[in-house]
Amino acid sequence: MSRYAGLTREQLVTLVPELLLCGQLIDRSGMAWCISAFGRETMLQIAIEEWAASSPIYTRRMQRTLGYEGDDVITIFKGLQLDIGAPPQFMDFRYTIHDPWHGEFHLDHCGALMDVEPMGPDYVTGMCHTIEDPTFDATAVATNPKAQVRPIHRPPRVPADRTPHCAWTVTIDDANPDAVAIPELFVNEKSHAATIELDPIDPADEGLSAYDGPLVSDFDFAAFSHSALVRIADEVCLQMVLLDLAFVLALEKRSASAEQVEEIRRKQAVGFAGIAAHRLARALELPATEEAALQLLGLHPILNPIAYTGASTDGTRLVVRADSPAHDDGAWVSLCGPQWPDALRAVVRVLDPHFDVAIERVPGGWAIGVVRNAEAAKEAPEVSVAKLSSGTDFAFESRRSLPILTVG
Repeated sequence: MSRYAGLTREQLVTLVPELLLCGQLIDRSGMAWCISAFGRETMLQIAIEEWAASSPIYTRRMQRTLGYEGDDVITIFKGLQLDIGAPPQFMDFRYTIHDPWHGEFHLDHCGALMDVEPMGPDYVTGMCHTIEDPTFDATAVATNPKAQVRPIHRPPRVPADRTPHCAWTVTIDDANPDAVAIPELFVNEKSHAATIELDPIDPADEGLSAYDGPLVSDFDFAAFSHSALVRIADEVCLQMVLLDLAFVLALEKRSASAEQVEEIRRKQAVGFAGIAAHRLARALELPATEEAALQLLGLHPILNPIAYTGASTDGTRLVVRADSPAHDDGAWVSLCGPQWPDALRAVVRVLDPHFDVAIERVPGGWAIGVVRNAEAAKEAPEVSVAKLSSGTDFAFESRRSLPILTVG
């Protein structure tokens, strides 16, 4: 069972791209604290390792989920359309297919570039060169180890307003050396998040149940069934979890102590909790009520998918099992609870700064309720840092989804 099954198909059409964008904003929540702790160069290496140790896992999961497994360029491009590293429109990928083994893409808009460009050319080069070179190949390796993603042009932009923001070729050639996975990938592959089985998509449900047709210009969420959208939502939440688990592996290699790892993780969790809640609450037009705040908690990626986190509801509270797969993995939910409510507070205070969480231990875990304080709380500084991203208030637009034909 999925928490998202309780939403309508129309609500899921709105929610799923929001979840993809929320996944992109995880780094806006975490990397500032890595720079503060380790410096810019080490932050870049952490970013490389977190994506390289997670994207091949979740890319294959989504391929299996939507039935488009393959070894060609089209399969790679379909994967990018459902990747938290490339949320629709915010990272506006446009695709060209020459043949099954050759293609190109360019970005008409890159929200990540908009976030780092004001920070100067060193940060732009760090993201668009140092990080992208290994991580694009790491994502492609999930489909074919002979795939290479290479730049045609990329930032720093010359001239300063150059469009498209960047352009890349994708080539699959048996003469290419096999891409080599980083060791942390094999560690992450053993996590519950990598291997957990979720409810299958019901092929009898109205709408598409697979992405086994042609590649389309913009993924058409509205064409898919309620059952498919529920499963996609849960898979996107697992993408976020796997990214965070890889983030932890990268932190542990560089931190002076377990306490430092936990400190950075908690700051990241609070920032992500707040910025994701901001977007989800606005997208679903949730009112400022205690009931809506509990609903927002239940839909938040920190507590999903419920098969992984063990979060259920008793009507007035959310109950979280302490023996869930997420706790075994040490995922976000393992940080939360009676001992540390800050991330969950950041969620409910998006609707009303007077809201708070009341957490108590119950047999086998802990329960979360929503209460109202007399005084309004200030926004957590970690949330304020994350909200500096242009993704905070980015607005999706309605688009037609058209099939992409081979041009070669």
